[in-house]
Amino acid sequence: MTTADIGPDLDIQISVEAGDWPSEDALETLAARVLMTAAAFLEREEEQPFPEMPVELSLVFADDEMIRGINAEWRDKDKPTNVLSFPAFPLEPGGMPGPMLGDIIIAKEIVEREAADLDKTFDEHLTHLLVHGFLHLFGYDHIEISEAEEMEELETRILAVLGLSDPYQGQDPV
Repeated sequence: MTTADIGPDLDIQISVEAGDWPSEDALETLAARVLMTAAAFLEREEEQPFPEMPVELSLVFADDEMIRGINAEWRDKDKPTNVLSFPAFPLEPGGMPGPMLGDIIIAKEIVEREAADLDKTFDEHLTHLLVHGFLHLFGYDHIEISEAEEMEELETRILAVLGLSDPYQGQDPV
């Protein structure tokens, strides 16, 4: 079975830029499984259109210091964060993406700390952040409460397909 058999085709480019991450092969295997599942879910359950050609996105694996600099430059927040998403083009949920979807950047140390705080494995938390970042590339957001509820509900449903529990259980939308 190829990735095209389960849903839209993604061209995932991976770059480990900073931090003590697992091998690129291990990250690519995890990311492909997570993001292909998320894309298939969006296509099937949310009627998200995809172009016929593979949609390209990049995953940048960073450390806290690198993501802090990016967060300061692009969001005027001089602090590290767990994940940043930069859509290549503005996209509303349900809109047709172009050939370039965008970039997702994830910081290693924060993922480790948050996973420990949440009593989750590193891979479980990384999976959640990949889904979260991926949804941002499709125009989902969590600025307003109603948007946060919609995005968190989608994350929870996608994570359930991946065999993971609701990461927001017992919390108010962020």
